[in-house]
Amino acid sequence: MIRFGYADTPGGQIHYASCGSGEPVVLLHQTPRSWDEYREVLPLLGRTRRAIAMDTPGFGNSARPAVHSIEAYAAGVLGLMDALDLAEAAVVGHHTGGVVAAEVAASAPGRVSRLVLSSTPMIDYEARLRRLGRPSVDAVQERSDGSHLTELWNGRAPFYPPHLLTRFVRDALAVLPQVESGHEAVTAYRMEQRVGLIRCPVLCVGASEDPFAFPELERLAARLPRSTQRVIKGGMVPLEHKAADFAAIVEEFLCS
Repeated sequence: MIRFGYADTPGGQIHYASCGSGEPVVLLHQTPRSWDEYREVLPLLGRTRRAIAMDTPGFGNSARPAVHSIEAYAAGVLGLMDALDLAEAAVVGHHTGGVVAAEVAASAPGRVSRLVLSSTPMIDYEARLRRLGRPSVDAVQERSDGSHLTELWNGRAPFYPPHLLTRFVRDALAVLPQVESGHEAVTAYRMEQRVGLIRCPVLCVGASEDPFAFPELERLAARLPRSTQRVIKGGMVPLEHKAADFAAIVEEFLCS
């Protein structure tokens, strides 16, 4: 059974969903999603451990941060861990969540036992240059005729099956007009200065049909020479598309 709660943190309340008991694993979603990205994964990981999927500050039902940055998001993760009395946890992140997870492990290495970076970009100087002038991913202007709903839908339709796209649009609408804040935070992040501080075992996961992140798998792994890699065949941008495969890979890594 999935249970929900709010935790008081220095940056405001953090909303989270949890399942199971035992060793904790904290799950971080992509932008502009919410804990719902892990709806299918939570019960699977919850069979053997305490799985916690949080809404990143500024998304879902969590408090909005004063500044949108990867560092602020990571502080929210550590704030939740403090509130839940988690001295240490495994941390899993997908897309933007992976960048946040990397910063958590870099800023508080003693508190992250294992790290899973799923479909995570390597944001270095070259990556920031490539992103300059790139069209926004999800930014839309709210309109009285509701046409922004179609615009959101059509923008992600090539990468999401319809039943998952509905869930994406719901999460995106909840954070208008700041739907691009997470992507902007990723672009501003100096990841190349931080990944060398990661001390725990790392698993880099790639989804073979993700045109944005899959080409980044080797670049990321090269910066983490002690990491291991796994590929989810047929995996797409939405993590839910191959939830069972993803959960099995994470469980195997956490148990190794």
